Amino acid sequence: MGLSDNSKGLILAVASSAFIGSSFILKKKGLKRAGASGTRAGVGGYTYLLEPLWWAGMITMIIGEVANFVAYIYAPAVLVTPLGALSIIVSACLAHFMLKERIQKMGIVGCVSCVVGSVVIVIHAPQEHTPSSVQEIWTLATQPAFLIYVAATLSIVLALVLHFEPRYGLTNILVYLGICSLMGSLTVVSIKAIGIAIKLTLDGISQIAYPQTWFFLTVAAICVITQLNYLNKALDTFNAAIVSPVYYVMFTTLTIIASVIMFKDWSGQNVSSIASEICGFITVLSGTIILHATREQEPPPPVGTVTWYVSGDSMKSPEDEHLITMRSSDYYEP
Repeated sequence: MGLSDNSKGLILAVASSAFIGSSFILKKKGLKRAGASGTRAGVGGYTYLLEPLWWAGMITMIIGEVANFVAYIYAPAVLVTPLGALSIIVSACLAHFMLKERIQKMGIVGCVSCVVGSVVIVIHAPQEHTPSSVQEIWTLATQPAFLIYVAATLSIVLALVLHFEPRYGLTNILVYLGICSLMGSLTVVSIKAIGIAIKLTLDGISQIAYPQTWFFLTVAAICVITQLNYLNKALDTFNAAIVSPVYYVMFTTLTIIASVIMFKDWSGQNVSSIASEICGFITVLSGTIILHATREQEPPPPVGTVTWYVSGDSMKSPEDEHLITMRSSDYYEP
């Protein structure tokens, strides 16, 4: 007797969370090793592209995302989406043991709050209507309410990139992850359109000839590249145990908002369900604030000070060893 569709979706969703949670740690270790021999990603460097460990994390993340995508084919979103919270637990545990990033007690409370709030939101989220064609998604994507959301999203992203990133990118985690999450909400719409096109094509109803299919594919590619770039910067600048849950919370929240606007999910819902979703949002916001307030700071090395990495993992400062340190003031003009 074979597995039911829901069982297949459950297995794929759990495997996806394990892969994605592990990818954060692998990429973080790769970024640290790359930063020891070149320019850090947090300040615009791309030496991590030559680091095998970063590529291992990248491949792991792709496998996780593919598993998550396929899980939605077999199981409803109400079952699959909450299981994404497992990636937070995987990432935090691995960061504790592999990266020595200690989680504060209040940080654990914040993490639990984020998970609980996100699960409450998803549990009470309405069942959405699955479009039967790419043209139907295009009709939904071009309705005035969603066009306003897209315009607002792109405007905020431009403001974050042009104004806030140069000033606060290295000190406020919400800048990098805000860009990732906002673009991610647009990615979900495009990926869903692509998934429907593939499924219909495999069923004998080809969607390849429709320009909307290629438009959504282009949008998805641009959004994914942008997400990865700023996620790398966030991982290289901040604690991985904090990046993972905050990114999950913001991405899930904005995706639900985009879905409510585009598919009018709240129309027909009772007051109890809507109130539960609002309470979930408040819980998520509280957890995010706690995590952000209790995170372990990873300040950039002081200007003119020599720092180095041992075995590519742990950073040591001059105070850790009885060695001579050269500062800019130690150099004299001949």
